[in-house]
Amino acid sequence: MTSLSGIREVAWLDCPGGGQVVIEGNYAFIGHMNAPAGTSVVDISDRANPKVVATLEMPANTHSHKVRVGNGLMLTNKERLSGPQPDGFMGGLGIFDISDPTNPREIGQWETAGKGVHRFDFDGRYAYISPTVEGYLGNIVMILDFKDPAKPEEVGRWWMPGQWAAGGEEVNPAWDREPRCHHPLRLGDRLYVSYWHAGFVILGIEDMTKPRFISGLDWSPPFPWPTHTTLPIPFPLMGRNVLLVADEDVAQAYPSSPSFLWMVDITDEAHPMPFGSFQIDGVDGTPQPSMSGCHQPCEIVTGTEIPVAWFAGGLRVVDIANPHAPKEVAHFLPDPPPGSERISSNDVTIDDDGLIFLLDRVRGLHILERT
Repeated sequence: MTSLSGIREVAWLDCPGGGQVVIEGNYAFIGHMNAPAGTSVVDISDRANPKVVATLEMPANTHSHKVRVGNGLMLTNKERLSGPQPDGFMGGLGIFDISDPTNPREIGQWETAGKGVHRFDFDGRYAYISPTVEGYLGNIVMILDFKDPAKPEEVGRWWMPGQWAAGGEEVNPAWDREPRCHHPLRLGDRLYVSYWHAGFVILGIEDMTKPRFISGLDWSPPFPWPTHTTLPIPFPLMGRNVLLVADEDVAQAYPSSPSFLWMVDITDEAHPMPFGSFQIDGVDGTPQPSMSGCHQPCEIVTGTEIPVAWFAGGLRVVDIANPHAPKEVAHFLPDPPPGSERISSNDVTIDDDGLIFLLDRVRGLHILERT
């Protein structure tokens, strides 16, 4: 039975499961997990009655589970999965003109070697991406300029020392897993970059052609989960600059209870310091099935209440006003969607009115209102 507190359900859209949902005006854009579903455009002008108005497909053993929009463009990732690959398929980005959102028109592609692009940020001019690139181990950081949207150009890249195998760099002996940029998020002239089992790094991009390392922090080990998201809070909390960090409850290095949120003080950005955390009630420290814990916070921050997609824990709204002791102030735990034994809340965002859009990894999009 659905459990909720401080939340009202406005609508549910039956759609293929997804990896990301973003809102632009009266449209929601959904990147789906599994082919043939690629990207959907949803008319949400009536929030209580969302309607799919456009769909894009992907070939077998690939997906485009991430999507960003800005400046009349829609970017979708293109990533190879395991299994036989379609002839001629290259990972990278799909580039679409969405001057008419009901009819996305492909105007170009950006291609790269290997698996392709996993997750990325986009501000309408520059994309901050996590591609696999020939000659490098794992995913690296790259900045693309979309001045000419049909022909984006690389303007800068950064990698963790030891990733550039073709350049003769020696692999760091401390790595028990291949390093991997998960995704960069930009605030001002900084990139906050989650780096999977290598923690996170802060990069200066005053000169985008030469991203510079400022600091990093790696807590895996001893903690077993990969670092998924490093979200800078755009205003001080108790006079401190704070980074909210989400570890993802997958790919654990060893059995553990579910992952959680970290609060990291970056007032002295050269020396980031964890000083607070949040875990949902009921976790007793015993190992749990994968995808039980934390996944992805809402990347649009307008106040101290942060909606978080918590996999099997549904939606958790976490108040970080006291960053030393974040607390849950609302939750939404829906019934498992048809065809699933448990929920898998994968991504969450908000619109300009504060409505919450919660996307399940397996099936369905909930539109919710904070009460």
